[in-house]
Amino acid sequence: MHTLYHFKPAFQNRLRPLVNQLAAWHVSPNQVTLSAMALSGAMGLAIACLPQALGVLLALPIVLLGRMGLNAIDGMLAREHGRATSLGCLLNELGDVFSDAALYLPFGLLPGVSAPWVVGVVMLAMLAEMAGVLGLAIAHQRAYQGPMGKSDRAFVFGAVGLMLGLGVSPGTWLTALWAVLIGLQLWTLRNRVQATLEEVTLCS
Repeated sequence: MHTLYHFKPAFQNRLRPLVNQLAAWHVSPNQVTLSAMALSGAMGLAIACLPQALGVLLALPIVLLGRMGLNAIDGMLAREHGRATSLGCLLNELGDVFSDAALYLPFGLLPGVSAPWVVGVVMLAMLAEMAGVLGLAIAHQRAYQGPMGKSDRAFVFGAVGLMLGLGVSPGTWLTALWAVLIGLQLWTLRNRVQATLEEVTLCS
């Protein structure tokens, strides 16, 4: 199942000159990871503190794109410039979960948005990411199967934020979207668990 994750190599190619420059400036992958977490936390805090000011959501797609860029940069710095560390691996995975929670849970505070749906989507996203990480421990391979990976969630929430920020009223369409997202997250969770189990079978 293809997801936006499959466009990552092309995205990385565009970022490589910047990555090389950051490496020359001795910027560490962990500094970039922490910057992505700070950016996500600040955006989430702005949404949570100003839930009535829907115009704040207009900045969300830009912040999500910036987060994706920083997430790509820290990995490239680690792999391509020999700066991978155990701490960096932990920060990378924990940072993704933190950033998802910080950016998406505040949607439950927006006028007319049902908080339980949002919480359900975020919880399943965390489970899907945990299943992906457990692939490393069980099959020595991180699971990235879709159809609803990190980049796909960012696209959907960015689009929803943009629509709400432009004045589109939440209603039945948004409830239906949350339900579809939950279904896709469950599908993603199943695919990642299945892929890890199949990898173990192949290696045994």
